[in-house]
Amino acid sequence: MATNSVTPVHDNFAEEALSSTDQGTRPANGAIVQFLMERVPEFRELQKIRQQGWDNPQGDTYFRQQRNQADKASARTAQFFYQMMQRVGQELHQAVGAFAIQNDNLLQPMVLDMCMAPGGFLATALQLNPNARAVGFSLPVEFGGHKVLMPKSRRVELRFLDITMLAADMGVTAVPVDHPDHGKFLPQQLKPDDLFDLVICDGQVLRTHSREDYRERREARRLAVTQLHLGLKHMRPGGTMVVLLHKLEAWDTVLLLRTVREFATVKVFKPRTSHSKRSSFYMVARNIQSQRPAAVHAIERWKSIWKAATFGTDEEYQKTLQEGQPSVEEVLSEFGSELIRLGKDVWATQARALAEAPFIKQQS
Repeated sequence: MATNSVTPVHDNFAEEALSSTDQGTRPANGAIVQFLMERVPEFRELQKIRQQGWDNPQGDTYFRQQRNQADKASARTAQFFYQMMQRVGQELHQAVGAFAIQNDNLLQPMVLDMCMAPGGFLATALQLNPNARAVGFSLPVEFGGHKVLMPKSRRVELRFLDITMLAADMGVTAVPVDHPDHGKFLPQQLKPDDLFDLVICDGQVLRTHSREDYRERREARRLAVTQLHLGLKHMRPGGTMVVLLHKLEAWDTVLLLRTVREFATVKVFKPRTSHSKRSSFYMVARNIQSQRPAAVHAIERWKSIWKAATFGTDEEYQKTLQEGQPSVEEVLSEFGSELIRLGKDVWATQARALAEAPFIKQQS
């Protein structure tokens, strides 16, 4: 996820996952990389090409230009990105049925888009499900959020707010008076019986979003667990979550995939039409059994992490992250073959795209 700082090409190739600033994850990340290097040709090829990019300063220039274009998008560029996300949505749906709503209860099909703007994914979801209605959250433009470009519709209830400040929805009713954001936390937005058939969790930290200093190093985590907690908590059993992730081989990503497959059918897909040079990909979790013990445990854990990231000291935050975590050896023994199966196409797609990048081709 993006940050406010200008990152080197290393981060654009590897796109450090949520664990990038967390203590104790580097050994786990290293063990996973070694495991994959020994077993997966597609991953070895990707690492070789990544290294070529790290060695070429022109890669920095390439990705910096992309960031600037995204941060300072003109109306024309913003429209291009909106249409691009619609195409990505169609590609994702055709590949893994990401936006198909299975609702056999004759209830109103409902979609929750956690970070809607500009609205390309939600527009695609509603086009594919003409009977569905939606609730969409979006960071206000005055806070640095994107403009909503999806045409207004009576089928969509749009609420402009910062979802990481939904304290009441995250189980916090009393905020310490000395907290830097005291007074900025928001009242409850989703009632306990607000249930959704499809939840879209593709929000990323925006460099244009002004925040208190305490949030910077933890913001990616706060945003991720807010989306996951609220999305799963308000998921109708049998529903689907579409989640944007980065760097499939990162420890936190591996743990998330391993967790979700305990209560859902998990597929992953990396679009070929856009963002193919980056490590981003989508997890599509279908037939989610949100009332299973594993799901209930995940909901509670994500809430605990949000609380620690929002109110805790560094020590409390790190302790919460590490509580109950399995060893990397245990995870690779039990989940390693599944990780390889899930990741092969994702790594191969990124490797092919990077091999065609100008700063790589000129070295060939």
